[in-house]
Amino acid sequence: MTQEVVTQYYRAPEILMGARHYSSAVDVWSVGCIFGELLGRRILFQAQNPVQQLELITELLGTPSMEDMRHACDGARSHMLRRAPKLPSFSALYTLSSHATHEAVHLLCQMLVFDPDKRITVTDALAHPYLDEGRLRYHSCMCKCCFTTSAGMRQYTADFEPSAGQPFDDLWERKLTSVQQVKEEMHKFIAEQLQTGRVPLCINPQSAAFKSFAR
Repeated sequence: MTQEVVTQYYRAPEILMGARHYSSAVDVWSVGCIFGELLGRRILFQAQNPVQQLELITELLGTPSMEDMRHACDGARSHMLRRAPKLPSFSALYTLSSHATHEAVHLLCQMLVFDPDKRITVTDALAHPYLDEGRLRYHSCMCKCCFTTSAGMRQYTADFEPSAGQPFDDLWERKLTSVQQVKEEMHKFIAEQLQTGRVPLCINPQSAAFKSFAR
C-alpha cells in the first residue's frame, strides 16, 4: 500500500507503520489532526519524513502496545520496540489554545488513538458534547432547515443532525481533469451567483491576484 494515500502531516499511524489494510478510521485521525491544528494555529505533527512523523505521534500518545501495533508490518513494529519507551502527554493538548477546553481535548484524544479499532467513530464523534454548541449556533442563523417566524421566534427543525436523502454525487468533480478546468468552473460559478440579498463577494477584477488566477 502506498504511503502517499494521505498527506504526511495527517497520516494515521497504521499507514505510517505499513498496514496492508485500512478503514475510514484513517479519516477520523486526519480530521483529528486538523482539529488540533485549528486549536493551536499550527500543524500538530509537522515532521520532515514519515519516520519522524511517527516519533512526533509517540511523543504525544506514548509508546503503543503490541496490541495497538497488530496492524503494523514487522519492520515498523521492530523499529518501535527498539526505541526508548515513552509515556503519553495528553496534557500538552491543553496548551494548544485558550479554546482547548476539557470537552475539546476529550474529543481530540478520542480521535487521536493509535489503534484504529479503538478510535472514535464518525457517528460517535458527531454526538460528542463538544459539537453541541456549534450545532446549535449553526441552526440559529446559518441553516436552511430552520426559520424565524413573523413574531420573531426561531422555529427549529426536529432533527439537528439530518441524513442526506441520497449519496453525494461527485460526477461533476471527477470530470475536472486539469487546473484550467477548475479555474473556468469557479469563474463560471462566481459569475452566475445572484447578489440580491447577499453579502457581495467584493472581487476586484483589476487586482494582480485576480488576473493571475483568471489566466
